[in-house]
This record gives sequence, structure tokens and C-alpha cells, in this order.
Amino acid sequence: MGLKGMVISGISMVVGAIMYWAVTAQSTYAAQSHGFRLSTVGVILLIAGAVGFIVSTIVYATSRRAPAAPPRQLDREVIDEDGRRSILHEEQR
Repeated sequence: MGLKGMVISGISMVVGAIMYWAVTAQSTYAAQSHGFRLSTVGVILLIAGAVGFIVSTIVYATSRRAPAAPPRQLDREVIDEDGRRSILHEEQR
């Protein structure tokens, strides 16, 4: 899913629209008697493509995460009340 699913869904919608609105071929008697119509297949492809596009968009939007900040390291010198020095190493993630 995601971006590839959005592309496939878009292609499916285009093919369905072409089959529904642009194809005017007369089908054979056998196809008509069994209920096969190109316009019906076009509508099915349009609906399936639209649903697939919406689902793929949701999956794509929710899977995008902000890049994590790299861990930071900090070395500093600490002096206490008695004048003693020590080095403090911190890691922040």
C-alpha cells in the first residue's frame, strides 16, 4: 500500500472511466445473454480504485514519521564547593 497503491488505484480509476464513458463497442450475443457489460466493469473499477486510493492515502499519511534527532553527547567540567574538578559526560537521546 502507500504510494504504490495510490498509483495503482489511480490507474484503475482511469481504466474504469475509459471503459464506462469512452468504450461504445457492441458486445456479442453470448456476452449480452450472460450479463457481461463493459460499462458495469468500468463502474466497478472506478469504485474499487477510489476506495483503494483512499485507503492507500490513509496508510501513506500515517506511516510517515518525523526523523529522529541524533543522540547528543556533552562533556563538561564541574567544579564543586571545595574546588575539586571533575568531568561530567552526558548522553541525550
